[in-house]
Amino acid sequence: MNVSICRDSREAPRWDEFVNAHPAASYCHLWNWRQVIQKSFGWQTSYLLAEESGVVHGVLPLVVQKSWIFGSFVSSMPFLNAGGILANSAETERLLLDEAVRVTGGAKARHLELRHRTDHGLGLPVRTNKVTVVLPLDQNTDRMWKLLGTKIRTKVRKSQGFGMVAEFGGESLLSDFYSVWSENMRDLGTPAYSPAFFREIVAAFPQNTHLCVVRHEGRSIAVSFLIGFRDRVEAVWSSSIRETLNLKPNLFLYWNLFCFAAQQGYRLFDFGRSTIGSGTHNFKLQWGGQTVPLHWDYWLANGGELPQINPSNPKYELAIRMWQKLPLSFTRLLGPRIARCLP
Repeated sequence: MNVSICRDSREAPRWDEFVNAHPAASYCHLWNWRQVIQKSFGWQTSYLLAEESGVVHGVLPLVVQKSWIFGSFVSSMPFLNAGGILANSAETERLLLDEAVRVTGGAKARHLELRHRTDHGLGLPVRTNKVTVVLPLDQNTDRMWKLLGTKIRTKVRKSQGFGMVAEFGGESLLSDFYSVWSENMRDLGTPAYSPAFFREIVAAFPQNTHLCVVRHEGRSIAVSFLIGFRDRVEAVWSSSIRETLNLKPNLFLYWNLFCFAAQQGYRLFDFGRSTIGSGTHNFKLQWGGQTVPLHWDYWLANGGELPQINPSNPKYELAIRMWQKLPLSFTRLLGPRIARCLP
């Protein structure tokens, strides 16, 4: 078995052939994320491929981030909820892990982060406080509606009485999406990625990305960026305008997402990442979905504690409060420069 770094786009067909055939694969493993990352951030990528006699047995996409704030770290995949080791055997997993550790050491990075959806039993420190919620979908809208609880149906009906409309599309909705999403990120105290990042995703996966914009009296007030793979679709980034929460835009948004996704042929709706027990997590649970823990494995160059580069870290409380008070035009200008330093 040989593990090598893929540096040529001519490797893409057999990389994706393996990913598309593997039952545990996710959209995060697909080759085109390499070009999205490189074009959007200019980061080094090390796409590891394990093969024997020309037959692919495993892949691991790695991204090396050099942050002037937090130092260097390696992850698979940054910003996304999966993308860790994908292999046909435990032996191949171990070979890919060993090579990933060498890449991390060569980059003089502080840690390696592997984002898995299940426990791979790698014997590494693992974080499981992040979860997703998944909900089965049904193309029969009436049947899907009846499966919702009485309370949530009442809330959705109320939201439908405020005159909101939902529009689905692709690239043409990017500006509306970014306007709402970046404002919500400012309100949360988190720097936003650049618009170019989202444009690159749509360009790389035109058939698998779907945008939704909810409007009220012509104004965009809630949005979602969906990415589909096989029979599963994930709401990777969703937001709404805080001052319009009295209209229940999130309830209206998600019910429309379910209906759209089911009609597109998806059978499972993934609400995206949240912290277990948080308000966001509880919002997702009210739809009747199931909580699924995410398993993020770490290799630490110098041992010690797991990295805490996230908004819940008390060390960043002051910075978050200050960011929330800045003008939106300023955060949209400066945010992408800071966001590229975050995992």
